[in-house]
Amino acid sequence: MQLGRRWNVGTDAPGQLPEAMVVAVREVEDELVSESVDTTGWGWTLTFLEGKPMVALDDGTSIHLDDAGHAQVTNPDDAAEED
Repeated sequence: MQLGRRWNVGTDAPGQLPEAMVVAVREVEDELVSESVDTTGWGWTLTFLEGKPMVALDDGTSIHLDDAGHAQVTNPDDAAEED
């Protein structure tokens, strides 16, 4: 069994995250900074689904690994556009 955890935006991601996900987390955070989004109090939540890591940001953004091990980012705005 793998336990998840939370960490704040702007701080180091947990060591158990694959590098592809760490890079994706940094890219999401950099984009938020470039858009001047106030992320005070925001955090990431790491969970494991069938042994695979998944992270979710408080705004609904999520990151998971595809079968090839590449990070896939889903933004809440993208999901709303599909409806």
